[in-house]
Amino acid sequence: MKLFSIVPLLVMQGLIYFLTRWLFWQFAVQSPKARRWIVAGCFSFGNGLMLSALLSWSHTLFRFGALWLVFLLYVVFTGVIIGFCHHTLKLIFKQPARYTRVLRIVSPLILISFFAVSVYNAYTPVVRHAKITIGKPLAKPVRIGMAADLHLGILVGGRQLDKLADIMNREKVDMILLPGDIMDDNTDVYDSEHMKPHFARLRAPMGVFATLGNHDMFSRDPISHAIQDAGITVLSDQAALVDNQIWVVGRPDQLIGQRMETADLLRAAQVDTSQPVFLLDHRPDDVLAHTKLPIDVQVSGHVHNGQIFPANLLVRFLNRLPYGYEKIGNGHFFVTSGYGFWGVPLRLGSQSEVWIIDVEGTPA
Repeated sequence: MKLFSIVPLLVMQGLIYFLTRWLFWQFAVQSPKARRWIVAGCFSFGNGLMLSALLSWSHTLFRFGALWLVFLLYVVFTGVIIGFCHHTLKLIFKQPARYTRVLRIVSPLILISFFAVSVYNAYTPVVRHAKITIGKPLAKPVRIGMAADLHLGILVGGRQLDKLADIMNREKVDMILLPGDIMDDNTDVYDSEHMKPHFARLRAPMGVFATLGNHDMFSRDPISHAIQDAGITVLSDQAALVDNQIWVVGRPDQLIGQRMETADLLRAAQVDTSQPVFLLDHRPDDVLAHTKLPIDVQVSGHVHNGQIFPANLLVRFLNRLPYGYEKIGNGHFFVTSGYGFWGVPLRLGSQSEVWIIDVEGTPA
């Protein structure tokens, strides 16, 4: 456990050190005294901010701490690009002063570009389509609209909900599935910003279904009530039979403490597994276990596809299916990067998205 505490601390010190070196180069700082002040200022500010963010329950301080870490990371990316350009130009030109001045102008522009692209990726959802055939009969094809990890709060609100509703309406979905992290820890901003009318715009002929994610567990009852008040069915270890032909099953996040195993849930809810079964499970942790069950479609979120590079590389090692679609056995499994985001309104190496899934059955 000590190792897991020390490693992130050491990594952050390394990032701050890289920042100081970048500042020395960017502003051509030669004075030893000025360099000492820069080092002292960066390490004091950076560690002080992170300590305050970790010891405080303030969401604002936490977001500033997260933004600081992303800033350090993007400085490293910028430095790597500038370093590569510097060494390449060094092989071509004989006078380094000429291209060094140009690189000092370009460097902050690259840094700004990282943030601009990240904000764009966070607030500009893409629509991804998939067409699947399940091994059970359906009276007619069903079009599912799926969005997870909305994280409704101070950074995702009515405008984003309206955009989501417009996407679902434009795609003419039959059913909407929202597998968790609907709110960002509580309903405070949701209520104060009057998001309910925007949320209630999510409508589909076969219904709108949600389950609770880990961030919904911090204020479980108020969040569950707010979702239901918007006309959305919340499934918490429950199942609903839609049009007498499709079972929609929802599991709450494991933070609830005690939840049923999926196999027990199917039995307890008396799900007729000869009919199509669609499962909402916020985390994709149990994908392999669910391949052994008569589940036709599972939708999940939670991991955000890492949200910011290189975290998307890390989540590949931690999850059987960290992102995307895969058919495993008879089941079709979808893990979305999410419609919203967590912590900071930034995405690099991932993008906010909505999935449109066309489901066809096989002849009876």
